[in-house]
Amino acid sequence: MSEPPEEQLVCGSLAPAAAQAERQPGTRSRRVTADPGETEGRKSRTIVRWHTSLRAVAVVNVALWALTAASLTSLSVGNGTTETQLLLSAAYVAGCAYRCFLPVIDIPRLVLVDSPLSSVLVGRSVATVAELCFAAQWALILHHLASLSASAFVQAVSASLVPLILLAEGFSWYAVLTTQQRAHAVENSLWGIAAALVVVGMLVIGTLHAAGLYWVTIAGGMAYVAFIFVYDVPMYWARWREDQASGRRYPSLADGLLDVARRRDVSYRWSDWKNEVAWMSLYFTLGVWSSIWLVHAAADVARNN
Repeated sequence: MSEPPEEQLVCGSLAPAAAQAERQPGTRSRRVTADPGETEGRKSRTIVRWHTSLRAVAVVNVALWALTAASLTSLSVGNGTTETQLLLSAAYVAGCAYRCFLPVIDIPRLVLVDSPLSSVLVGRSVATVAELCFAAQWALILHHLASLSASAFVQAVSASLVPLILLAEGFSWYAVLTTQQRAHAVENSLWGIAAALVVVGMLVIGTLHAAGLYWVTIAGGMAYVAFIFVYDVPMYWARWREDQASGRRYPSLADGLLDVARRRDVSYRWSDWKNEVAWMSLYFTLGVWSSIWLVHAAADVARNN
């Protein structure tokens, strides 16, 4: 729901927030906004602390991945599958660390750091590569387990995961370029379907070949699916309906591409970031830790089978 217009600092001069909403795609502009009564200069203290914690988490995550790589090397654990898992995890951990240092809210083009590296185009590209690597981790371990259990169904699930997430990334890009939130609803639905398939695949495999993975994957997967379809997808659908009701004008793909490449609006306003803090915090902690955990899980499967 949009908030009443208020004065914001834009390119060194004051301008109404409502005017900012009508900027043409591709226009270079930067704004620094703050919350009255909760500021440090022009920055919300809450957002400053949150950004600091994200950067600390990124450093910890990289250290955890490095320790994982070192432990597997020192124990001479691993085969081709484990090594591939380690490389895919490296890409995901690195991509998430990048986004922790340079957070972006894609559709409104909001950033915390005023740098070309913070552009939505760069951030979304990094996220796409990282998320495809994460999907490949799950596809790889399911493929290995399916081979051990001789399950044609799980083989099919493993083969479907990366194409499914590639399709989801396509909808994500469409949403980001055109600012149509319903495409984000489709994107996240596809992620939810992928997670549900992983859970079903694990149920089919059973505990014999996937003892270390079984219960964690089922519990975590079911919680994720519930979050996606109970909270996430309805949220994006509601946003799209609000945009439709307000008569929002959507840019073309070409205009959107120019916009994400050039425009970034710096905001430390809590009202801008409050809906992003929870999911980003979980994404850059639990999401990254699950990627690193998959490396250990792959090594365990290799040892035990």
